[in-house]
Formats: sequence, C-alpha cells, structure tokens
Amino acid sequence: MNGYWGKILRVNLSTGEIKVEPLPEEFPRKYLGGVGFGTRLLYDEVPAKVDPLGPENKMIITPGLFVATGIGTGSKTAFNFKSPLTGGYGRAMAGAKMGEELKKAGYDVLIIEGKSEEPVLLVIEDDNVKLVPAKEYWGLTTGEARKKAKEEYPGFATAFIGPAGENLSLISIIDTDERQAARGGPGAVLGSKKLKGILVKGTKKVPIANPEKLRELIKKWALVFKDHPATKADMEYGSGEFLDWMNRERGTFPTRNWQMGFFKKAYEKAKEEGREHIGIDPYYWAPKYRVGRRPCPLCNKPCSQYVKVESEKWGTFMVDGPEYETLYSFGGVLEIDDFETVAYLNYLADELGLDTISAGVTIAWAMEAYERGILTKEEADGLELTFGNGEAAVEALKKMAYREGNLGKLLADGVKRASERLGRGSEKFAVHVKGMEPPAYDVRGIKGMALAFAVSVRGADHLTSGAYGTELVGKWWKFEGVDRTKGENKGFEIAFHENLMAIYDATGTCKFSRHMYFLEGFPELVEAVTGMNIGEAELMVIGERIMNIARAFNVREGFSRKDDTLPYRIMWEPIPEGPSKGLHVPPWELDRMLDEYYQARGWSRDGIPTKAKLMALDLPDIADDIGAGI
Repeated sequence: MNGYWGKILRVNLSTGEIKVEPLPEEFPRKYLGGVGFGTRLLYDEVPAKVDPLGPENKMIITPGLFVATGIGTGSKTAFNFKSPLTGGYGRAMAGAKMGEELKKAGYDVLIIEGKSEEPVLLVIEDDNVKLVPAKEYWGLTTGEARKKAKEEYPGFATAFIGPAGENLSLISIIDTDERQAARGGPGAVLGSKKLKGILVKGTKKVPIANPEKLRELIKKWALVFKDHPATKADMEYGSGEFLDWMNRERGTFPTRNWQMGFFKKAYEKAKEEGREHIGIDPYYWAPKYRVGRRPCPLCNKPCSQYVKVESEKWGTFMVDGPEYETLYSFGGVLEIDDFETVAYLNYLADELGLDTISAGVTIAWAMEAYERGILTKEEADGLELTFGNGEAAVEALKKMAYREGNLGKLLADGVKRASERLGRGSEKFAVHVKGMEPPAYDVRGIKGMALAFAVSVRGADHLTSGAYGTELVGKWWKFEGVDRTKGENKGFEIAFHENLMAIYDATGTCKFSRHMYFLEGFPELVEAVTGMNIGEAELMVIGERIMNIARAFNVREGFSRKDDTLPYRIMWEPIPEGPSKGLHVPPWELDRMLDEYYQARGWSRDGIPTKAKLMALDLPDIADDIGAGI
C-alpha cells in the first residue's frame, strides 16, 4: 500500500490495551489521509450526544498523506475530536514534528480512547508503544514538560498540554514542539483523559510508489516556491505581513472587541510616522526582534519569525510568532499596540496551553463588559480590565489557565460560556459562532467570509474555506470580480473553497501554499506517492465527501440552519469608521447567502445533507443515518 502503512494504532487509556488494526482498504482512495481519515473515523467511532470530556470521546490523530514524504509544506497533522467548546465537530491542525514521526513509526492513524485514572504519557518508538506514569509532568507548562521530555527521551517529538488543558479549559490547546493544535479545545480532551503528552520517534521510511518521480516533483515545486513573491513576504514578515493593508486599506482588522473594523490608534500613527513605527506591525518588529526561524517540517517558505524579547516589564523570553491571528487577538482586539506585551501574551498562552485567538477575544469581551459597568471590579478580581491595559490582560490570562478567582472561573471556557455566566446583556457583544471565537477578519466588510464563518463546521473559522484572500483581493485562481461588500453569489464560492481546502487538510499541505499548488499540482504528487491516478475532478469529490461527513457529524449532534448564524454585533452593528464604514451582515442577507450555499451543496433548506447527495458521494450509511428527503 504505497504512501500508507495500512495501520491504525489504538490506545485505550481505561484498560491500558494497545493494539494495531488494519486501515480499511477503501480509505486511501475515498479519504486520502489527514482530515479525510480523521473525519470518517470520528463519525464512525464517537456516537452522538457523548460528553466531549467523557471517556467515550476520542482523540484521533491523522498525519496528512504528504507528511514525511519530502513534499514541500506537506507538514500538517490533524487532531480530530468532538469539540468541548462547540459540542460538535472538532479539528485542529498543526505542522507537527510528532505527526511526521508517527508516520515514520509506521502508523497512518493514532486513536486514543478511554480515560486514565492517573496522569500518563504515551510513548511511541516504532513498534514499541507504552504508557508511562506522568505524575512528575502534571502541573508543568508546555515548555517545562517539553524540556523534561527531551532530557528523558532524546530524539523524540512531543505533544503536550499545559495547565489549561489539565484544568479542562474549553479553549485549551495541544503544543507540538512549539506548534499548536489549538482550536476547539483539544487540550481539554487530553486533560479529561489524564494524558499529559505524547512522545514519538520513528525510524522507518514511508513506502513511495515512484521515488524517482517524487524526487523530480519535489525539486520542481521547490523552484516554484523559491521564485514566488508570496514566499519572500512570508519569510521576511510572517503571516502578519498584510496587517497594515487589512487595517488601513480594507478596514477589516477587528479592534476593541469588534466595535471597530480598524485599529484607529495604529491607523492614525501610521499616517503620521509610517507603518514601520506601528508596534504590532511585523515591518516594525520582525527586523528588530527576530533571531531565527523554526519552520514546520519540510517547509519551503517558512513564515516562522522566532523572536527574542528582553523586556524591562516582562523579562527575557523567546517565542515563535506572533502570527497574524495573535497580533489581532492579543493586539488589535484588546487595543494593545506594544509589541513586547503582545509577544509576552503569546508566549504565556503557549506555555499555559491556551488558544491565543479564543483567549484574546474572551478577554476583549471582559474588557468591554468592565468598561460598560456590567462586570464589576470585584468580579474582575480587582483588575482594571480596560482596553489597552496589557498588565491586566496578562493577569487575566494566567487566571483563565488555572480557573483562579472569580475572573478565571468566568473566562476559562471562552466567550460564550462567560457571557452566559455573567448575563446582564453581555451576550449581545459576545462574539462567537457555535461557541468558537472568530479569527482576525471583520466579516461585516467581507461578506463571503461572513457566510464562511456562519456555516463552518467547527465554528467561526477562516481556514475551513480559506476564502478570505479571494474576497479581499477580489480574485484568486479561477475566481474573478469578487466583491467583498456584496452578499450575492457567495454560496458556490464558499462551498467550492471548502471542498478544495479539505484536500489541503487531507494531504497535510499548508494553506499558505495554495497560491502555488492550487488544485492542479496535486494529482501528480498523489500518484507519485501512492500510485493512485486521481484526477482533479475526483480530488474535488473527495473534498466534498469530507465536508459532508463533517456536516453529518454536526447534524447528528442536533445542529442545523439555526446554528449557521452570526454574532449580534456582526448582524446589527455596522462598522462605524474607516474604509469599510457602514458595512454589516443583516439577518436577511445572511439568510439569502445560506439559501445559496445549501443549494450549492445539494442540502435541504434546513442545511441537512440530502440522501441523494450522500448516496452520490458513496456514503450510504450516513445517508441512512441523517440524510434529508427532498
């Protein structure tokens, strides 16, 4: 089975049983790998209505097809689980060295089930797999645990949860050697199972159908990456290189808990002094603080900006980033323009094991509640939770990870739970979709992305569709004349983007290379690795199949059209100032876009995949489970 080992490693933490099972024969052609394998297995193995923090939930780890093959940017591993944050489909992606090592150890899939009574580590070295007591690791930050593990298990790749995961924060992450599987609460899933970390070391070579052809293709694509203009920008300034453009030209950089569509303080300063004086702009901080790069495995265009900060306020620390999303979540949305504070918040979140997007947006909600007088100083544990107060944000972050004090208990599980606990009208400015806090795109001014947020199977998310570039630039690949300010004709656009991005997640290809590979690059790579001749049309069917299974998982949990909605602020409060002034997404416009999207998908008007569509995708069992009629 070229490209695959044909093996699933299953670990039961309740019984301690470890066994290897065959990968179903039809999986490679139907699902490719990565999220394809993970989504299908999640649907099959995690029944409806189980407690996401109970032993019945599973963590299913699936390296993409291209992982450990040498293909440029083919580094992504999928962490698949029922999300404790949303109660639905959970997926977190990471350019994880441990995913590469898992593949080299001889496994296509790792399924972790059950629950240990005491903290444990899972240690995998080729065919030698064991559970090890981890009492001495419990309570350590991700960095402390990683350092200890590297001393005890030299040469192993790692994946650890931090204190936030141990304390079952619903916005907690898994840190994979300073790459984070972050969204949806995967850290809480491992924390509930008392699994502190996973250590993996593999020495095998993935079987390749045509090694000589693959070598030629790797060289070919390396030259494409080398000469592409996006490569230089990403390498010099990281994923935040377009922050100024988003802020000053598009006015779609959410600020002050989404009250604004641009960072006014930074905007005005940039007009006077130039963008190189803006604290959170990489054109300022990357040349000044970067000391190296720590790219994902086999990356041809590393956006990593590894920085060293020597701060009077925060001491000396090193961190990879901050990425664009974190420059928003610990910068713009909190109105903090000081790079060293934003970087320290990033460092602290990684160490404590918190999702930077969710944590920042949750603190922003608390700041607005505090400034409105809805959240009292006593409830804020004495902190002056005002916008721009970096010291208060740092203390709030620590409290969240440990569920410490009134504020920590309030904020530890994200903005939806926090607003429900506080009440007092705070729900109106709690910005989330399906319980997940949104990334750094003010979709009031990006109508296609508003639809993408609403329908995303994992909650507010930019990467399920990856359509933000198409929307903001107005064109990409086969798309031309896209108007981000209009809601018409977005259904097909978003459905198509989602199907294509599912291929990237199934192969494990970084979406920052979608300007290079597009769709056309995949067939010859898939054939060289696996020997399977899968053309562009069949690849898109695979992507559509994956998206329908993910949707079916949510339908089985009770999700429908009612959940494909947007926050009050996005629907009812137009952007007040800046280049996108006056734009918002009223309910009637969202309804029209949903109709178009469901039509493009072949689903019912209530957003349920039809029996006909599921049968056409060769999913007869799911058609019987949840398929809608006409």
